[in-house]
Amino acid sequence: MAKVLVLIALIAFGWYYLRRKPAPARIDEAEARAILGVSASADADAIRAAHRRLVSAVHPDRGGSADLARRINAARDVLLKR
Repeated sequence: MAKVLVLIALIAFGWYYLRRKPAPARIDEAEARAILGVSASADADAIRAAHRRLVSAVHPDRGGSADLARRINAARDVLLKR
C-alpha cells in the first residue's frame, strides 16, 4: 500500500511540474519601450496598438514563439501600469 501511495505522489508531482506556468518575464520600462518600439511620450492607445501589431505577428497560433509573445505581453503590462 505504501508503494502505491508513493507512486501516486510521484505522478502527482510530475503532473504539477509539467503543468506549471513559467514565471513572468521581468523587464524594466526602457526594455519594454524597446520591445514595443514606442517612445517615452507614447500614450496608452499607442502602446496597445503597438502590442496588437506585434503580438499578431508572433502569436504561437500563427507559428510564432510563445516566449516572444510572453515578452511582448510583459512589455505592454509594464508600460500600462506606469
